Amino acid sequence: MSERFFLYDDIEETRTRFVSFMGENQRFDLAIIHSSRYYGKQLVLDVQSNRFAIIGSDDLDEPGYIEHAFNLTTEEAEELRSFLYEIV
Repeated sequence: MSERFFLYDDIEETRTRFVSFMGENQRFDLAIIHSSRYYGKQLVLDVQSNRFAIIGSDDLDEPGYIEHAFNLTTEEAEELRSFLYEIV
């Protein structure tokens, strides 16, 4: 068996917020993980779709980013984006 080569193996304290809300088009069940690992950005996990993204305010302004990351329609992504602007 070959020796495992780690790029990193860190343990870090995190703060996780679980939030669920119903938009006009769909329900969102999210886990939002705050950590110093991602330079002030949050790790946003959509528990329903098993998709996630590392998100900061610059990512929210990037056209099509939320749609692609969470596989959402434009309307669904706008609901999620609106919520994320409040917390990011």
